[in-house]
Amino acid sequence: MTPNLTYVLVVGVLFAAGVTLLLERSLTRVLMGVILLGNGANLLLLTGGRAGGPPIVGTTAAEDMSDPLPQAMVLTAIVITLGMTAFLLALAYRSWHLNGHDEVQDDVEDRRIMVLADRDEGPGTADTGDGEPATDGRPVTVATGNRSASPAGDDAGSGR
Repeated sequence: MTPNLTYVLVVGVLFAAGVTLLLERSLTRVLMGVILLGNGANLLLLTGGRAGGPPIVGTTAAEDMSDPLPQAMVLTAIVITLGMTAFLLALAYRSWHLNGHDEVQDDVEDRRIMVLADRDEGPGTADTGDGEPATDGRPVTVATGNRSASPAGDDAGSGR
């Protein structure tokens, strides 16, 4: 059986919209992206099955039965999507109670790594070969301004 072009286009739109929403910072948009991806996966699995009679032995001839595997996989995908939805709803609810919004903030360590990457991209910089970017020995100031850390991650520059 060849899938209908309409189904293929709908699956593509569901996957594209789901991935786009997953890349947002708001947990409600991430939740909607997971739901759209789950629905797209369910539709994709259903289009892969063969149409026919019910897959019950004795009621339909073996060559006229539909394939029960896509149906079982769709049921499994529904359960997984439901679990992910419940988990993300709990995260969004907890974030709303703690912060008053559901935006996911940058981690302090992520900001430090971004500063190191910006320093390393200059024309006169090169890697030292030990996995750490080459810096001038200056401490890296985190964008929040709470602390300074040396590029190696230890307190070598703080004098402790």
